[in-house]
Amino acid sequence: MRIAIFGTGGAGGYFGAQLALAGEDVVFIARGEHLQAIREHGLRLETANDNFVVHAPATDNPREAGLVDAVLLGVKTWQVHDAAQIMQPLIADNTFVVPLQNGVEAAEQLAAELGPEHVLGGLCGTISWLAGPGQIRSVGQTHFIKFAELDNTPSDRVESLRRAFAAAGVNVEVPANIQKAVWAKFVFGAAFGGVGAFKRQPAGAIRTNSESRRMLEDSMREILAVAQARNVSLPEDTIKKSLALIDGLDPGATTSLQRDLAAGKPSELEGWTGAVVRLGREANVATPLNELIYQSLLPGELRARASQQ
Repeated sequence: MRIAIFGTGGAGGYFGAQLALAGEDVVFIARGEHLQAIREHGLRLETANDNFVVHAPATDNPREAGLVDAVLLGVKTWQVHDAAQIMQPLIADNTFVVPLQNGVEAAEQLAAELGPEHVLGGLCGTISWLAGPGQIRSVGQTHFIKFAELDNTPSDRVESLRRAFAAAGVNVEVPANIQKAVWAKFVFGAAFGGVGAFKRQPAGAIRTNSESRRMLEDSMREILAVAQARNVSLPEDTIKKSLALIDGLDPGATTSLQRDLAAGKPSELEGWTGAVVRLGREANVATPLNELIYQSLLPGELRARASQQ
């Protein structure tokens, strides 16, 4: 398959590198110093066990990249709309896009711009980030990707991409219901990201403190209620499984939301905790804890965005 990695940050860089190392025809879409470093030296992937350098085409111009079979979208949640417009030169009649964002709205946003026939539902898990130009750093052993057709029907294109990831040694799954899978990940990610940023502590400190652990559970309950109101019924053990995932993380693990806010950078607050509050209001579901977290973090988010203007 010919696969474009649109947004070669932590998630896109990690999974794109794995595909390229396995021999897939990968092209990286990046920009600035990061793009220049990839072109000159390759994309370096640093893991706990080894370092790899991937040499593959890279550009900031989708028209230069040309048509592809699939696009892995690794941009931030607030960039999805613009990315959908910019990636048009990559899209052939049979091209499909897999969103890797942590929120629950990316597939709908992409479908509105590209048409639902060009979009899969998708999610991923990896603690990876851009450590410097041309350099992706990854920690821990939690790396997975899941995707499926929006109507959850089997398809040849989903199976082709699944085989590509499997051949690359990536933990890959085609869920029976992609909407439930995306929301289950959201329960884990939005709660961990919001509470972690609010408490300014990593996974190890949050999960072992009774107060912050209770906050995690309460945040998850609110997100579950919002999902239920939107006709997404998640299993009763979703919270238990989400807490188990946090318990299994490296003690120093944090989310990109927490890292960006701590660094004074624009973050995905609106697409994570903000989405819980906004979607809850639309469904008449109260989300007081997530509202508190959102309102507490919002001033820092607004300062970061103002500094970028």
